[in-house]
This record gives sequence, structure tokens and C-alpha cells, in this order.
Amino acid sequence: MTLDELAARIAQVPRVRHRRIIAIAGPPASGKSTIAEQLAERIPNACVVPMDGFHLDNETLDRMGQRHRKGAAHTFDAGGFVALVRSMQKEGPVPYPLFDRTRDCVVPNASSIPADCDTVIVEGNYLLLTDAPWDALTLEWDFSVYLDVPMEVLRARLIQRWLDHGLNRQDAVNRAESNDLINAEFLGQFGERADLICPILSQN
Repeated sequence: MTLDELAARIAQVPRVRHRRIIAIAGPPASGKSTIAEQLAERIPNACVVPMDGFHLDNETLDRMGQRHRKGAAHTFDAGGFVALVRSMQKEGPVPYPLFDRTRDCVVPNASSIPADCDTVIVEGNYLLLTDAPWDALTLEWDFSVYLDVPMEVLRARLIQRWLDHGLNRQDAVNRAESNDLINAEFLGQFGERADLICPILSQN
């Protein structure tokens, strides 16, 4: 499937509420952010909301002894994220937080869904989980997509991501294998819950 074909399919999803809410789910480094942005460029009055703005802060993770697992499902404010998704049906703009990777922290109310947006593309790892409170999201999606990328591709991308963040080769491999790939393997079991499973997409 191409991006144009996926965009056309999403654009045909009926709007039964104020806004059409689309989930783009997948493991780390599957291309969720890039694909969501490219879809929004192809769909009229669409915008992208990332899940990453709901990372728990590092101090909280330190108290939990879970900084090394940052990015796992239990290291997010899942309840806050569910509340945001539910609020997307409000008329007018809807503010949401973003994650600043450079500063490694969340920036509250850093962006906003425009009042005229009628298709919100939500991208994140854990949009299809069956555990509470994540499971409540199932009722919010008008259409869901899971990006099914081979594990060897994810591994290469994740190592490169950490290299780009300044880690040496061994540390980059360790970060990818001790956390990111564990999360990726965990997520594989939920892909079948999506309305559509996509391999790596071509550009057109």
C-alpha cells in the first residue's frame, strides 16, 4: 500500500462525531511520526497528535526505579492520554503536550488541535493495548492502523537513533536491545486489533 492509498482510505472513513479520530500505532522506529505527518499533508483539515507528550517525567521514573525502561507502557501517563483523546471531540481548539527530545522532558500545552481540524491522526506505540486504562481508547478510534515493520529493520533504525543522539556504538546497541526492542516485541501481539495492518509504506 502507498501513502496516497492509505490517505484516500482514511479520508473515506465516515465522520460520526465532531472529529474523525485515526490511530497510527506501531513499535518504536516503525515510522509512526513521519507517516502520520505525511498523511496529514494529504488529508484536508487534518492534524497530528503524538502520544509522546505523556511520558512521565524523569524524577517520577527515578522514584519508580524505571528510568531505564522509559518508553515502556507503564512509563506513560495513560489516564491523561485517554482523557486527551476523549476531549478531541470538543468544538474549538484542544491543547496538548509535546515531548522535547533534546531536553528529555514534556512541554505542557505546547501545541493545539485547530478549531477547523476535522481529522485527528493520533500516533503512538500503545494505542491498541487491551489493559486498562489503554483499552478505553478502542471506543475512540474511528479507524486504526498498525505499522508492521520487520524486527531487523527496527533494530537497525533504533541503533541509528541512539547513535544520532551521541551514544557510541556499543551503548546504542545496549539501549536498543535492553528497552526499545523489548517494547517492540511486546507490541507485536496487539497489531491484529487494528482495522488495517500495513508493512513499510511506499511514498506514492
